[in-house]
Amino acid sequence: MEAIFHEKQEGSLCAQHCLNNLLQGEYFSPVELSSIAMQLDEQERMRMAEGGMTSEDYRVFMQQPSGNMDDSGFFSIQVISDALRVWGLELILFNSPEYQMLGIDPINEKAFICNYKEHWFTVRKLGKQWFNLNSLLTDPELISDTYLALFLAQLQQEGYSIFVVKGDLPECEADQLLQMVLVQQLQRPRLIGEDAAARDRRVQLSEQAVEGETLYEQPAAMDEDDENLQKALALSRQQIDMEDEEADLRRAIQLSMQGGHRSEFTDILSPNVPHSSGTSETLSSEELRRRRQMYYDKQQQLNTEPQTSACTGETSKTLTNDSDATVNDEDMMKAAMNMTLDVAANPSKPAEEK
Repeated sequence: MEAIFHEKQEGSLCAQHCLNNLLQGEYFSPVELSSIAMQLDEQERMRMAEGGMTSEDYRVFMQQPSGNMDDSGFFSIQVISDALRVWGLELILFNSPEYQMLGIDPINEKAFICNYKEHWFTVRKLGKQWFNLNSLLTDPELISDTYLALFLAQLQQEGYSIFVVKGDLPECEADQLLQMVLVQQLQRPRLIGEDAAARDRRVQLSEQAVEGETLYEQPAAMDEDDENLQKALALSRQQIDMEDEEADLRRAIQLSMQGGHRSEFTDILSPNVPHSSGTSETLSSEELRRRRQMYYDKQQQLNTEPQTSACTGETSKTLTNDSDATVNDEDMMKAAMNMTLDVAANPSKPAEEK
């Protein structure tokens, strides 16, 4: 199909497309066809002038627009016929009784030119197959030999004027190639208007699909943002709770070291120490023992460091005093640790039973 020259519709230049598709090349342009049309207009004017340039018929003829072309690009059958005469080709009306009496099978012809309501197109044989080269089609349309007669009959019924092209057409690459191979067409080509409408429909459907995806995706994105925000808030609350718990524990240890009342220490621990028995209570007690042991080890390390003095006697005395102070501090620390551990393990036990 790519070897076939197929000029598609541009404006109202269907006569130009019809001739070029017939000859399989860019043989004619609007300028050349306009020149032929003006020559025909001049010939008609001269014939009308033979009856007198002052006659009423001549005056009416000069006031009328050209019948061979117009500003839209339309050209008459006379222009097409004169253009083909340059190539030694002749047009015969297929619908005429004279041609029908010849009884020629359409398959044995070489080409047809069809016209309906000022639209021209070509049906030509290339190689061993027939093709509809209508410029309004997106591609050449393959026509089988059995369907050709029916196709022409249908055109006549619809009001088309059909002309048989007589003479030797110029050689073309498509005709030589299709002499050796046959073309198979699985799908009929559509009209250019139908193809444009189908493209517009596809574009419209794709735009609607994009808009639908955007509408559905936006709430999902908003839900994902809300979920991330909730996770961040939960982590923040968890961090604050851990900091509050550590602050309470440090305060409780300080109170126990200062000899604070058991009831006050119990009130501080009560929000964080569970009162029910079970695995969670045991774990909390172990955690308390671990933290207080760490605090005790740190205080013991600080208290056992020697303090140096300028005099030897003073140093010995200071060490003796520090040793006694360390013993006293150790006793106080052990008592405080026992009291805090007892409170943590038995928060509901009264202070008098200790």
